[in-house]
Amino acid sequence: MIAHELPRHPSIQQSAEYLGVDPKTIRRWISSGLIRAQRVGPRLIRVDRESLLELARPVGGAQ
Repeated sequence: MIAHELPRHPSIQQSAEYLGVDPKTIRRWISSGLIRAQRVGPRLIRVDRESLLELARPVGGAQ
């Protein structure tokens, strides 16, 4: 999935696919505060797109 294809508030599954990790990892990162998310209703969680893009940004001099 390319960044511009990522919805503004992706699901945990979409976020995991974008970053190439397991959905459980996304849930752990939400719990630890590494990724921002909101609960929508009693069960649905939506992830903040900008926090995903920040996490995926290269470190150092890489472009």
